[in-house]
Amino acid sequence: MIHQPKLHPHTGRFHHFADATLHFIQKNVVLTVAIFLALLTSCIVPPDAQYASYFDWKTLTCLFCTLAVVCALKNIRFFTILARKIVDCTGNLRIAVIALVYITFLGSMLISNDMALLTFLPLGYFVLSSTGKEKHMAFVFIMQNIAANLGGMLTPFGNPQNLYLYSKFNIPTGEFMQIMLIPFLAAIALITICCLFLPREKLTIATLCTERLPVKRTVLYLILFVLSIVVVFRAIPYVVGLILIPAVLLFADRKTLKDVDYPLLATFFCFFIFAGNMARIPAVSELFSSLLEKNTLIFSILSCQIISNVPSAILLSQFTADYPALLLGVNIGGTGTLIASLASLIAFREYTAHNPGKAGSYLAKFSAYNFGFVAILTAISWCIL
Repeated sequence: MIHQPKLHPHTGRFHHFADATLHFIQKNVVLTVAIFLALLTSCIVPPDAQYASYFDWKTLTCLFCTLAVVCALKNIRFFTILARKIVDCTGNLRIAVIALVYITFLGSMLISNDMALLTFLPLGYFVLSSTGKEKHMAFVFIMQNIAANLGGMLTPFGNPQNLYLYSKFNIPTGEFMQIMLIPFLAAIALITICCLFLPREKLTIATLCTERLPVKRTVLYLILFVLSIVVVFRAIPYVVGLILIPAVLLFADRKTLKDVDYPLLATFFCFFIFAGNMARIPAVSELFSSLLEKNTLIFSILSCQIISNVPSAILLSQFTADYPALLLGVNIGGTGTLIASLASLIAFREYTAHNPGKAGSYLAKFSAYNFGFVAILTAISWCIL
């Protein structure tokens, strides 16, 4: 009889800890990078009383309130049921895909780009797989991804970086939407043109709407959603939203408060530390100020390709007052490389989960479409600044 060697209890705990750490890193890549950068810069600029000034509590509060209400609506399948009703009315591939992409586009304006993809990518997969049109999945996922990144540009709460810059520079709502309107309309036109190249193949879509929304909860959550938007638009103090929304959800749906995207909030927290520390390093401050002074739009777009759009917004806002160019740059810059936006990583993860072994072909198509959008929207933004 062969006896297996027994692992020392400490060894077993170490392996469990290592596995848990690896799983956390894989699931929260951006947060892990944010933690690393915050710790690294804290070694250069040791913690002191000035750290307290790094954090934009209004942005964190508005983001928390919006995420909490969106989770509540998602838990009753509000967005999925609404989207399915729309898709159920389509009759061919082209119209179905346009509906899917527009739903994602609209969703990102209301519930943020990441949440829009998490909500509507599964619907895209369901429609294509249930109708035997899986060969178009890469294109549909890429278009939904681009729609999520660009659809949220028009509203202050559409993308996390918008919410931050809107609060950071105290941008008037009308001016904010005026800055983003032309690129927003251009994005709609480009996405529509791309989708029009799909064939008008007939689809037989089974009836998808078999669920009904709970009326009382739906009304309650929609009221809270309106309240969260009112808080974002500064109509009432953000402290009111911070107290009222969690209090109501605590009684209405306690699970919602557990489902909030706390890693995203923690990512903002860490990037506030990183950005604040970077601004206090003289060499970095001089370099970034010089580059942004030459061309804020181009430099912010390039920055997004390397460190993503949210950290770029937080970091670069420390070195420039040219918020129109920065706002355009960190929104347009969300398209491009796979790491330019967290939403792109979400779409890539979902696609490869359904299509193992096709990551390379997806990345090739993804890069072609995304860099095409970046080039065109950059040229348009350059002309309007």
